Amino acid sequence: MLKFTEEHEWLKLDGDVATVGITRHAADQLGDLVYVELPEVGATLAKNSASATVESVKAASEVYCPLDGEIVEVNDAIAKDPALVNSDPLGAGWFFKLKLANPSEIEALMDEDAYNRMVG
Repeated sequence: MLKFTEEHEWLKLDGDVATVGITRHAADQLGDLVYVELPEVGATLAKNSASATVESVKAASEVYCPLDGEIVEVNDAIAKDPALVNSDPLGAGWFFKLKLANPSEIEALMDEDAYNRMVG
């Protein structure tokens, strides 16, 4: 089950850990990524706090933490090859895994249909 934020992040929940990335819409808007800065494993982040930075040939942008939690894993592959985010944003281009402080909060996020209506 994928959930989405208004800031164009997606989450896929596995137990109380969510894999987080940016949507295809966000990747397309940013253009070709040339740099990704990921959060530190072990960092505790609050909902809507800046969690990562992406730079494209067009601009730099923040990726926001979708819910309160602790970073338990980062995707070093996208730091080495930012183009993975453009080519597979909902797969190999994931950013980090977040152990949710309150997993039930994910229910308040948008489902795919609602997200598609928002960006449509």
